[in-house]
Amino acid sequence: MKLNLLVNIGTEMERKLNSIGIYSSEELKDLGSKLTFKMLKAHYPEICLVHLYSLQGAINGVEFNKLSDEMKSELKKNIVIV
Repeated sequence: MKLNLLVNIGTEMERKLNSIGIYSSEELKDLGSKLTFKMLKAHYPEICLVHLYSLQGAINGVEFNKLSDEMKSELKKNIVIV
């Protein structure tokens, strides 16, 4: 499935994902939100935790702001934001 058909993935996020070699929802799901976020962060240092939540929401098929606090806490583990 094309990335822009996923919830939370707009044109700009799709462009960024394409720039790191992710072109489909299957590739995003295979890599997972944490690894994808780390890859994006290496190329786009300005991205923040909202992007991580957006990626997980896209994988789960829910809006990022609907993720549970427990899920957000789990996602933040081992993620360094500078």
